[in-house]
Amino acid sequence: MENSVDVKAEETQKEGVVSRNFIQNIIDQDIEEGVYQKIVTRFPPEPNGYLHIGHAKSILLNSGLAEQYHGDFHLRFDDTNPTKEKTEFVDSILEDVKWICGDLDMEKVFYASDYFDQMYECAVKLIKKGRAFVCDLSAEQMREYRGTLTEPGKNSPYRDRSVEENLDLFERMRAGEFADGSRVLRAKIDMSSPNINMRDPILYRVARMEHHNTGNKWCIYPMYDFAHPIEDAIEGVTHSICTLEFEDHRPLYDWVVRELEFETPPKQIEFAKLYLTNVVTGKRYIKKLVEDGIVDGWDDPRLVSIAALRRRGFTPESIRMFMELSGVSKAQSSSDYAMLEYCIREDLKMKRPRMMAVLDPIKLVITNYPENEIEYLDVSNNQENEAMGVRKVPFGKVLYIEREDFMIEPPKKYFRLFPGNEVRLMNAYFVTCTDYLTDEDGNVTEVHCTYDPETKSGSGFAGRKVKGTIHWVCAETAVKAEARLYENIVDEEKGVYNEDGSINVNPNSLTVMENCYIEPALAEAESMDSFQFVRHGYFAADSKDSQKDHLVFNRIVSMKSSYRPK
Repeated sequence: MENSVDVKAEETQKEGVVSRNFIQNIIDQDIEEGVYQKIVTRFPPEPNGYLHIGHAKSILLNSGLAEQYHGDFHLRFDDTNPTKEKTEFVDSILEDVKWICGDLDMEKVFYASDYFDQMYECAVKLIKKGRAFVCDLSAEQMREYRGTLTEPGKNSPYRDRSVEENLDLFERMRAGEFADGSRVLRAKIDMSSPNINMRDPILYRVARMEHHNTGNKWCIYPMYDFAHPIEDAIEGVTHSICTLEFEDHRPLYDWVVRELEFETPPKQIEFAKLYLTNVVTGKRYIKKLVEDGIVDGWDDPRLVSIAALRRRGFTPESIRMFMELSGVSKAQSSSDYAMLEYCIREDLKMKRPRMMAVLDPIKLVITNYPENEIEYLDVSNNQENEAMGVRKVPFGKVLYIEREDFMIEPPKKYFRLFPGNEVRLMNAYFVTCTDYLTDEDGNVTEVHCTYDPETKSGSGFAGRKVKGTIHWVCAETAVKAEARLYENIVDEEKGVYNEDGSINVNPNSLTVMENCYIEPALAEAESMDSFQFVRHGYFAADSKDSQKDHLVFNRIVSMKSSYRPK
């Protein structure tokens, strides 16, 4: 193992490293001063829901720092509140972190509940030091005693209980003698502190709840602000990196590790959360969308949970790129959703084959093409990446084209098919529209064309030129599929929430195209395989609903982007 100081020097000397974020600067200084010998970071989610895009920033920041400094990265479940926690959420978080990080050392996966015995002993130690007491005030009374932002609180009448009485009461709390909520263990700090978090905060409460990990062993549970610094210290975490809402909690964090006399206490550092425009990330709002059946689960592709992004077809590489562009700072800011879309386009454009799919089909009949003949055309898999090679695409007398690619009376500068106009069929031939058929409502059902066999793509034809090129799928070999097109779950113009606090759901957030036709090569798509559908964007086979006899593709992102990197 390299010495951490050498690691820091190595990183600094690397060509192209011109600046470091403020967290790296803090770690560098700690290394130089010999505060820590090995860097240990952690990602500590509470298993009370699915992770979202904001959590990805914390995962990548913490795991990236551990990798950079050749240290350890821990995944720790902060499961101190069994009322909201489920094994389902534990499993989903494990899957998400593995996906984001590319791997996960399962020996570095921990649970706060594994330390409940040690936390209890820590509480006993504080009581013996005269730094904690059992309080009988009700929740309402405690609020009254707490004071306000401008007025100090006042001491609980139970604050001066003897050490012996507090030890006895705390042991009886553990034994289950008292009703839920009737007594709590509080720290004895300062009720006049300008920081309300330091006004004798609650450390333990009585709560008879079955825990997903410890079952019914405990009927008292530690509060997050007490448990978290202990967990960090037990695991040897050096830098406890969290978001800015915990900045006011840092004095309590430091108080806990100091009073418990940990030899090498961890250091808490706060950074700005990732805010994404016009998306819903709050767990309670996502939960409501799920429970009300507005979405089909925590992984509905309209959401920005990590599971939803994965199901929609986003890649870990695109998430990493997005986080790099977003940066790390103490200043609160918002990132545009378009930037996330830019990142997935950039990641996929050189990796994925460009296939033909017709989402809103009408028939095109080439009247002078030989009957019952299918020819196979050479088509590049990705024109920007020749290494991806070519494939054979079937072509015949009857094709499917997009409904929008034909108009009876087109506007000016419409260069696709209309009566008398000639276009190129992508990778195939020039065709000229000679006729069309409509149903009784006047909707076009079939377009008739003639083709020029001398204009075959790749033949070196240098005759007349056409302005329009349209894609197609051979009707005889086409495979039927379903395509799902997504917009943001909330209406960008009206904002995320209605006046009554409900979510302003965009009625166009999901459009299902049930009668699409795709080229036969796409019939082999496995779950999560992704492709560029020419002109339509990037699509991925849905991991839940796509089957061999009923293919379902989710649009990851459209082709066009309004975002430009700075």
